[in-house]
Amino acid sequence: MAAVIAEVEAVPLRIPLKSDLPGAALWGEPLTAADSMLVRVTTDDGVVGWGEAFGLRATGLAQHALEDLVAPLCLGRDAADIAGLSDHVQRKLHVFGRGAAISYALSAIDIALWDIAGKRAGVPVSALLGGGVKRAMPCYASLACYTEPDRVRAAVRRVVDDGFTAIKLHESALPAMQAARAEAGTDAALIVDAGCAWTLAQALAVAGDLRALGLLFLEEPLWPPENFDGLAELRRRTGLAVSSGENVPTVLEFDRLLAAGAVDYVQPSPAKMGGITELCKVFPLAAARNVAVMTHSFYDGPGLLAAIQATAALGGADAMIEWRWFGLEASIYGDALAPTDGRITVPSGPGLGADPDPGVISAYRCDGTRR
Repeated sequence: MAAVIAEVEAVPLRIPLKSDLPGAALWGEPLTAADSMLVRVTTDDGVVGWGEAFGLRATGLAQHALEDLVAPLCLGRDAADIAGLSDHVQRKLHVFGRGAAISYALSAIDIALWDIAGKRAGVPVSALLGGGVKRAMPCYASLACYTEPDRVRAAVRRVVDDGFTAIKLHESALPAMQAARAEAGTDAALIVDAGCAWTLAQALAVAGDLRALGLLFLEEPLWPPENFDGLAELRRRTGLAVSSGENVPTVLEFDRLLAAGAVDYVQPSPAKMGGITELCKVFPLAAARNVAVMTHSFYDGPGLLAAIQATAALGGADAMIEWRWFGLEASIYGDALAPTDGRITVPSGPGLGADPDPGVISAYRCDGTRR
């Protein structure tokens, strides 16, 4: 008899940043802690899977969507029919929008169900997805925004000393980018996430300075992020390698992004776009247009593991994993998951490969913070 979904539990976490590198922010808002929205799914025969909904400062909104809209549609359904459940929830809730908090909540449940499927089969999710599974992959350190050149240099020095040879900045000011390049040296791969900061005209005006930085790619340079034609024009006129995708909510929109010739790297986000089920659909679309998939994984929990497992199975030779480097007091996985010399080992345990550390959950759980 098929196991059914018996319980869906939101597990919000807030883990403070260490105080030894002050000045962290995310697009103008001071950053003192990382909020995560984990989700624990339990079947009626006791198998537990873990997922994650993208949240940052909106974890309360993701929790609301999970508990009031998404979870009630999942309870009692076959835990093995992951694609069927995903389709069911999307069709029921599409009138509320095809993205944002509802998709984030569905992403968490989908990831947790893949975790359960792997645990039932006794293999990692990457094995369920097929392909030539990689044992380890390069990763890049994805920093907070530090704005001031001296603070940027201090953060870059930390990650270089940690062994990273690829670094992502969340900066939109040239002095910060130039400080990072000076500190990292010419051998390090440098990525800039501009956070949709510019119009096309503004991006064209700074293109020469950006080219001088020798960027691996420029992420989400234009406002609004769905200006696919503008991204394509920026690529054509400047020769800059461009990436986008974390704010693309559906597979159909990914097809449109790719058809526009907008990107050199496409960045689906498993904790945003619907989980592993939807993420896997992007890989063949990108391959058909010779575009590399570079998953967005600006989170620390099961969403990160979902990106690792899917990329290990389906990613190309140049795929890298985004490792959010915030300098936190604790890791959701304790010592079980950490890069070494800029590479991360793909967890080989069943399911996602690791479960959250119960001690960390106990210490940093922050129920009652819906806002």
